Amino acid sequence: MMLKSVTESFANIIHGLKVGHLTDRVIQRSKRMILDTLGVGYLGTSTEVFHKVSQYSKIYSCNLSSTVWGLPDFRLPPSYAAFVNGVAIHSMDFDDTWHPATHPSGAVLPALTALSEALPQSVKFSGLDLLLAFNIGIEVQGRLMHFSKEASDIPKRFHPPSTVGTLGSAAAASKLLGLSLTKCQEALAIATSFAGAPMANAATQTKPLHIGNAARHGIEAAFLAMLGLQGNKSILDIATGFGAFCTNYSPKILPSLDSHSWLLDEQDVAFKRFPAHLATHWVAEAAASVRQHLVLSDRALLPADHIEKIVLRVPDVQYVNRPFPDSEHEARHSFQYVACTMLLDGDIAIPSFHKDHISRPQVTELLRKIKLEHPSDNLPNFDTLYCEICVTLKDGATFTERCSTFYGHWRNPLNEEDLQKKFRANATGVLPHNTLESLIKTVEKLEDLEDCSVLSTLLKGSEETSKPSSM
Repeated sequence: MMLKSVTESFANIIHGLKVGHLTDRVIQRSKRMILDTLGVGYLGTSTEVFHKVSQYSKIYSCNLSSTVWGLPDFRLPPSYAAFVNGVAIHSMDFDDTWHPATHPSGAVLPALTALSEALPQSVKFSGLDLLLAFNIGIEVQGRLMHFSKEASDIPKRFHPPSTVGTLGSAAAASKLLGLSLTKCQEALAIATSFAGAPMANAATQTKPLHIGNAARHGIEAAFLAMLGLQGNKSILDIATGFGAFCTNYSPKILPSLDSHSWLLDEQDVAFKRFPAHLATHWVAEAAASVRQHLVLSDRALLPADHIEKIVLRVPDVQYVNRPFPDSEHEARHSFQYVACTMLLDGDIAIPSFHKDHISRPQVTELLRKIKLEHPSDNLPNFDTLYCEICVTLKDGATFTERCSTFYGHWRNPLNEEDLQKKFRANATGVLPHNTLESLIKTVEKLEDLEDCSVLSTLLKGSEETSKPSSM
């Protein structure tokens, strides 16, 4: 079949890709993404921003309903279940990150779990159906990001999950709903009119809404397309379409189904070990190395007043340059705060971003001593950036350490034990132990799951779901 446009070629892969196109590596990598995303989503149900959006979403009702993860007595229409689960995933900035820069899983997984549960029971989805739709949603995001050189850098204008994530969610929902090729094309056009959120809301409670809205709007775009709503059939081809989000948009028709290859096959994603902007993970690892020089013979840390100055050589990313953060969301987006916390505590974890940790006098003292430098070779790009930290003591001694690839980056991925350890730590406060372990095993063998209702039951998190799942 001759494809006439970029938009048509995207609709063709959404409609045409089958389970048989999935590779073993893509299945394994995407299962890890799913488990990690569920974990940070469960953790996010404890946050203030989740509470606010869930209270808001309770005003909506319809005959269809889906689970809010980990809350068995709280159900919402599928689009709003996807919304609040998406917000939970990004509420601590703890979700996976890809290159070019976006958070790929959070926009897609909530849409799929909500739809697979809400659709009539006569429609049965297998684990492979879910994996295929999930990977199509991830693939669409990656392909769109590769159409812009600007997208290779850490974003400055639009937050990518709000742009590519919305279309990825629409693509995944369209696949699960079985839309025709033409209606897949319409869903992409509709989703583009739902897309876009400015970077100015980074480091605020509003930023997690970008992921929640992407998940919600993807479902709505697919439903509207299914009902016959029409949009511009060249939406991905033109500068006034999806190109409006990029300064140098250069789209290309995708390869045919016969020669399709998955971007996730070529490059893994990054999984975070603590809940903060990805760029701060280079800072944390470099600071941990410097800290070893500051530990005295009795294992006590050299007092902070012995430090004359701290220099961080990092990329010029203005929204992560926050010298004196005043909230947990600002602290998660602060090179300076993450460096000071690692130097003082030797670790960064969820409590590190609580208000009482941020306001400690010793943190404030160290923050005053930090200076940022932006070397010309240190570009704001998650694939190439580095962090160098130089600590000078008042006696003139200087210690310098550099991190080029932190543990958790796609070049140095978390091993399976540490990924599961992160999931358990995140989900323990929400799920009963047996349910938690059953969920790990279910995701681990997702390709063998005959009916996704097993997964839906586990996601609720009630005690009655804690029996081992059957494959």
